[in-house]
Amino acid sequence: MNHPSIFYRIRAISPKAHLFAVECVITSPEPQGQKISMACWIPGSYMIRDFAKNVIELTASCNNKPLFVQKLDKSSWQIAPCDGPVKLEYQVYAWDLSVRTAHLDQTHGYFNGTSVFIKVEGQETLPCQVDIQPPNGEVDGSWRVATGMPRLEAELYGFGSYQAENYEALIDYPVEMSDFTLASFEVAGIPHDIVITGRHQADMTRLCEDLRPICESQIELFGELPEMERYLFMLMVVGGGYGGLEHRNSTSLLCSRADLPVVGKQEIGEKYRSLLGLCSHEYFHTWNVKRIKPELFLPYDLTQETHTQQLWAFEGFTAYYDDLSLVRSGRITPADYLLLLGQTITRVYRGAGRHIQTVAESSFDTWTKFYKQDENAPNAIVSYYTQGSLIALGLDARIRTQTAGKLCLDDVMRKLWQDYGKAAVGVPEGYIESLASELCGEDLKPFFDAYLYGREEYPLAEWLYQLGIKLSWRSAEGQSDKGGTAPSHNTEFVNLGARYKPASLGVELITVFIDEPAQVAGLSAGDNVIAINGIQASNGNLDNMLENARAGDVWEVDAFRRDELMHFSLTLEAAAANIAYLQLDQEEGADKRWHPWLKSGYNVAIK
Repeated sequence: MNHPSIFYRIRAISPKAHLFAVECVITSPEPQGQKISMACWIPGSYMIRDFAKNVIELTASCNNKPLFVQKLDKSSWQIAPCDGPVKLEYQVYAWDLSVRTAHLDQTHGYFNGTSVFIKVEGQETLPCQVDIQPPNGEVDGSWRVATGMPRLEAELYGFGSYQAENYEALIDYPVEMSDFTLASFEVAGIPHDIVITGRHQADMTRLCEDLRPICESQIELFGELPEMERYLFMLMVVGGGYGGLEHRNSTSLLCSRADLPVVGKQEIGEKYRSLLGLCSHEYFHTWNVKRIKPELFLPYDLTQETHTQQLWAFEGFTAYYDDLSLVRSGRITPADYLLLLGQTITRVYRGAGRHIQTVAESSFDTWTKFYKQDENAPNAIVSYYTQGSLIALGLDARIRTQTAGKLCLDDVMRKLWQDYGKAAVGVPEGYIESLASELCGEDLKPFFDAYLYGREEYPLAEWLYQLGIKLSWRSAEGQSDKGGTAPSHNTEFVNLGARYKPASLGVELITVFIDEPAQVAGLSAGDNVIAINGIQASNGNLDNMLENARAGDVWEVDAFRRDELMHFSLTLEAAAANIAYLQLDQEEGADKRWHPWLKSGYNVAIK
């Protein structure tokens, strides 16, 4: 790495204008002229984003003389031939506050390599060196650098020279520059650092104390942590936001200030529990997706969509284990976990999309459907995250039952890690299904045909019974009812068949569910309801009207569609029993089923 073939330099030249300046030196360009390109998508987020759209004023030179650069398509360029190293210079506009792209202002700078680093075609396997320079003016001198990228000459958390073994590694090390808060804990002899950017009053000690056992439980599951010098939780705190993206030895996270633990409050509230679940999810990806990955992702083709039917396992299994790790590590109680699982089941069963799209199709079409959802999404598509997690639940229950508790889904994950993750070999399409059958001791093709490639309803009551859990159903008790809890009272609730939000006048319908009252009446998503039975509509009084209504009531609804006033007659119906809640089965011997599942056989206390 002392004489890299590809050299990059990046500096925040204008935080106020949100501009990074990037240089790239190609030591040995192709004699016939060098082709360069920008990625169109980032691994882990399956949507074409066309990062080249943010590149400004790209120029090339050789021996201090300008070279002609021809744009070939939306994301690639051809540089004229030259005798000697080629130097590229360009700027990147960075004003997308997300975990997937790049963002720069006077408070911080953040980027993923896919957003800022040009790829030198044909030289992707060559080592790279990156000089991360301090920002020009406009900010104070207290900024530091947080990245999982190996240091070359830079001090820990300092500006300077870093290195990556090749281009694919280079784009897997996000970088945060700011006056961040830093806390550390150690797991398996490896430092795990938490870097928080943004104004906050987080209890950093508590955050370390809660993340440590979560990480430990996952390392115990796989048997080891992949080789690395350090792991980073990189957290951007905002007023409202939520998201995460996995990387080889770090994760980029976005959360609300209200999600963070506060000094003096020991309980784990709903928002903090959600943040821990997000951290758990992204940490599990350290194995599942970052190293155990679909064969089609080796190597990544970042110029176009890469369709696979396997995301139900790579994201769905991860979604299954994220909250399960919270209870196995003793961070939440079994009751808390069952509440979360009940909410997952509820999300699945409140959408009609499960009758339209299979989970395998959801995975394949993620590029155009799941990542580009519109107002009709609940009626037409499913999530390979949530439904994949329920398939994982069913598989776990099936393997445990068929092997009399000797094996479980954990063994599937360990086998995948040993045979594919550690060996850096891609998992073929359909292999996970055959592996599950092998460990289960029976042909699971009918299982997968029905629930992965088909649209049959999951026998959830049976699966959960095999795990020592009782499943119950009730009707929704209002628009904000997420499920997971027993009914609060015996009131009969009605179904409007739509989700809504406050508007400047009345309420706006966000989603109208197919074949339910609002849609049957003729209302559509985007309609602005201004009156019901002659009374002005608002978010508050619509909630109250629904609470006091009865099935069969007819509402005369006035609404604007675009700028035209329309009238509808809507007949309310009884709310369906599609809200799930779970309890530990109290029958004799049930604890012998749920205890190994939630405890996973490890020496972790169930609280």
